[in-house]
Amino acid sequence: MPYIESLHVFVRVVELGSITAGGRDLRLTPAVASNRVKELERRLGVRLFNRTTRSLSPTEAGQSFYHHARRVIESLQDAEAAIAGFSGHPRGTIQVTAPLGFGKRYVAPLIPRFVDAYPDVSVRLRLSDRKVDMLEDGLDIAFVVGQPPESTLKLRKIADCPRVLCASPDYLARYGTPRTAADLVTGGHNCLLLRYPRSPEYYWTLETPEGPRKCELSGKYDSDDGDVLTAWALDHRGIVNKPRFEVAAHLARGDLVEILSDTPPIAAIAGCLYPHRRLQDPKLRLFLDFITPRCREALSA
Repeated sequence: MPYIESLHVFVRVVELGSITAGGRDLRLTPAVASNRVKELERRLGVRLFNRTTRSLSPTEAGQSFYHHARRVIESLQDAEAAIAGFSGHPRGTIQVTAPLGFGKRYVAPLIPRFVDAYPDVSVRLRLSDRKVDMLEDGLDIAFVVGQPPESTLKLRKIADCPRVLCASPDYLARYGTPRTAADLVTGGHNCLLLRYPRSPEYYWTLETPEGPRKCELSGKYDSDDGDVLTAWALDHRGIVNKPRFEVAAHLARGDLVEILSDTPPIAAIAGCLYPHRRLQDPKLRLFLDFITPRCREALSA
């Protein structure tokens, strides 16, 4: 088992680029993670990493060993999943990510209920509006709200999620209400943008009678946290593009006002992504079968 643990540490260190990050991901101290890597190097008789004070990168031998080590870990996970299927008692850890708003409202409340039903399963939930890399982040399931990227990952659709452009009444009284998509670009409006490295939202795509229209936007505020954008809109700072479920209560109270309802943003899709092979694992099938219909029901309420 210590050898398998060392393989796990090595693989995560390669994928995350540092011993500290790899250890943290596996809930190990940097010292323990470093010792695991050194033990592996002693066993193999080769240097697996090039180390400097500023960087860590796999050697040629380390890169080759990484691909083999990852296959060993995946084979072991598949074997454990198969046995769990026979035993009828799924066990182990599920690594899950979800966007902040969707995750807080719909996914997080369901996880304790799932664990109550399957007490030998642990769930680690990470909430972020940033784009994730499932391999690099060691994830089993990624909930998404938007247009899922083209990839080899499988998508289980939960529901269509209409989006809405909205702003506070005070903001619209001060800066005027846009009447057309062009007004967003030329009207001097502050558009509150979800931005982070490799962010797709440097523009909004609206449904118009002529077809989808991309609007390249500008504004004084952007953030990588969607809830921050909502808070800024409520503070009269600009126009926000949100899934309707995230701002429905604010719209109902009149704290935010929908604009350009005839040319709304293209609807998002709520769903979850997962590597095809991972669905062989009973605990992941059970998790998806438990979570997705309940999310669908909550979104349609």
